[in-house]
Amino acid sequence: MTLLEILTGYPTAIYTVLLGIVLVYWLLAILGLVDFESTDFGLDLGDAGGEVDLGDVSHGSHTLDGEADGELTSLAGRLVAFGLGGVPISVVVSLLVLVSWFICAFASLRIMPLVPGETLRLAAGTGILVAAFALALPLAAICVRPLRGLFVKTNAISNASLVGRECRIETGSVDEKFGHAVVWGGGEEFHIRVVADTPNTLKRHDTALIVDYDEAARVYRVAAKL
Repeated sequence: MTLLEILTGYPTAIYTVLLGIVLVYWLLAILGLVDFESTDFGLDLGDAGGEVDLGDVSHGSHTLDGEADGELTSLAGRLVAFGLGGVPISVVVSLLVLVSWFICAFASLRIMPLVPGETLRLAAGTGILVAAFALALPLAAICVRPLRGLFVKTNAISNASLVGRECRIETGSVDEKFGHAVVWGGGEEFHIRVVADTPNTLKRHDTALIVDYDEAARVYRVAAKL
C-alpha cells in the first residue's frame, strides 16, 4: 500500500478529514474570521473540579462564559483529568487530532498490509483507530505542558472600568453579533468580545472606543475612534 492509500483509506482517512477541519479552523483564526468566544473552541480548560469566574475579560487567552453548558463542562473536566488543562480547548483538540493522525498513519502503514481479508482489515482498522486516540491522550498532554505559560490568566477587572477606554480590533470586521478586541488595563492585555452598529469602518488592527457594556449579552459595544 502506498502512503496516499494509507492516508485516504480506513482508518487513517477519518483523522485525515479531522486534520483538514482543524487546519481550516486555524486558517480562519489567523485571518480573524473566527469568533473564538461564540464557539465551543472558546472554552479555556482550568483546574479540574474548580469554578473560575473570569467575567468577560481574560488575560493572555480567550474568555470563558459562566453559562457554559453542562456537557461541554463535563468534556473539559475529562480532558483536564488527562493532563490537558491550562490551554484553550481549540489547542487541545488540534493536538489530539494531529497526534492521533500521525499514530494512526504510522500503524496503518506497518500493520494493514499484513492483514488478509476485508473483515479482518475492518477489525484491525477499528482497533488502530481507537488505539491511536488512546495513545494520543498522554502524548498530547506532554505537548501541552510547555504551552501553559502562554495562557496564564489573571483575575478579571470590572466590566464597567473598561467603558471609555480604547481597544484594538482583532477580527476582520465587527458587526452586531461578532467581534473580538484587545484592551489594556493596569499593564495587562485583556481579550474581550465586542459588537458595533453597522455599517462601520472597523477592521483588524483599527483602534476603537468602548462606549458601553451589555450585561445581558456579556459583550462590549464599540465605535470607531474619531
